[in-house]
Amino acid sequence: MLGKVAIAILAAGRGSRLQSPLPKPLTLFKGRPLISHALGAAQESGLDPVVTVVGYRARQVIASLPTGAHVVFNPSWQTGIASSVRCALTTFAADLQVDAVCIGLADQPLISAIAYQRLTAAYRKGAMLAVATYDCQRQNPVLVARPLWSAGQKISGDRGMKQIMQQHSVCEVSCEDIASAIDIDTTADLLQLQRFTD
Repeated sequence: MLGKVAIAILAAGRGSRLQSPLPKPLTLFKGRPLISHALGAAQESGLDPVVTVVGYRARQVIASLPTGAHVVFNPSWQTGIASSVRCALTTFAADLQVDAVCIGLADQPLISAIAYQRLTAAYRKGAMLAVATYDCQRQNPVLVARPLWSAGQKISGDRGMKQIMQQHSVCEVSCEDIASAIDIDTTADLLQLQRFTD
């Protein structure tokens, strides 16, 4: 019998390209921090547990999260997003009820809860590695099942799950009808996203 599917929202990076006095996860979009949108979709998916991986200005980011939110600190956040993936996988490795993890990003506020549910459905049908696609492009979230976690522990730098997808069979799950993978790296990205959703 397949175990639970968890979610890890990665919110550890500095986001220096955004040139904001706030950590990127706290940048406001439609009156709410980016992390609030990302975490909201994760919680609405019905998957459990949901973990937020923090790093840069961790206390400030944690203070913005709902009471009782499960938080993991990544002490190596400066080395790139892969370290946050490894941190998430290490966290869930001890929970033997969790057999797969969906990786989502704090700077993609339009990702839908349904995207997580579709990846989970693909896993239930046998996918060990599944990725949400938008206009046929692989984006986020990404689901990785426990048999591939050892591979996930070997990734490095800022390429994240792409390194695993180059080495293993990938199930592509179309999500363009229910979500958008637009991410916020710069002020221009934020303005584009605001226009996209007005």
